[in-house]
Amino acid sequence: MRSSFDQGNAAQTRRRIAVEAARLIAEQGLRDFHLAKLKAATMLGLGGSTALPRNREIEEALREHQRLFQSETQPGQLAKLRESAVEAMRFLSRFEPRLVGAVLEGTADMYSSVCLHLFTDNPDDVAVFLGDQKIPFEHQERALRLSTEVTCTLPVFVFAAGDAALDLTVFPIDGLRQPPLDRISERPMRRASLDAVIAQARED
Repeated sequence: MRSSFDQGNAAQTRRRIAVEAARLIAEQGLRDFHLAKLKAATMLGLGGSTALPRNREIEEALREHQRLFQSETQPGQLAKLRESAVEAMRFLSRFEPRLVGAVLEGTADMYSSVCLHLFTDNPDDVAVFLGDQKIPFEHQERALRLSTEVTCTLPVFVFAAGDAALDLTVFPIDGLRQPPLDRISERPMRRASLDAVIAQARED
C-alpha cells in the first residue's frame, strides 16, 4: 500500500510533467498530448516508469500557461480562429458543420486548426464541393473512438483558408447523433452548431 508521502510525490511529479507538456504545446505547437507528456518527462530527466498525467491535467496546465504567459496574444488568436470557423461553417453549410476541439474549448492559439465535423453519407461530396470551388486540399484518414470498444476510421480533408488551417472530418449523417469520445474527457465530444459559434464569437 502506498504511503501518503509516495502519493504526494507522484502527484507532484505528474504536475511537473503537465506544466512542462503545456509549455511545449503552447510555445512549440506540439498538438499530440501523449507525445508532449513523453517529451516533457524526458526533458525533466524522469524514467519511463513514471506515472504520466491525464490529458485533463495537461489541458488545465495549458489554460494556466496561457493565462500567465500569453494573456496578451492568445485571446486575440482565439477570436480570429472563431471568426474563421464562422466563415467556414457558412461556406460548408450543406454538410451540417459542427465546430469541435481547441477553437470551441478556448485553448486554441496560433498553431491550432479550425476543426469541423461534416455530415454526409457520401464523403466524395465534400471532395467534389471543394474541387468545384477550386480549393486544393489534402485527403487523410483519422481513427476516432465512438465508445471504449468501438473505433471507426473516417475521411479527413485539410486545407488553408486565409490565415487559418481547416481540418474537416466527414461522418455519415447518423454520426450527428453519436459524437466520438473526446481525447481529454473520455466523454462524447462537445460539438457546436453555427448559431452557437456565432453567439460564442460575439462574447469574445
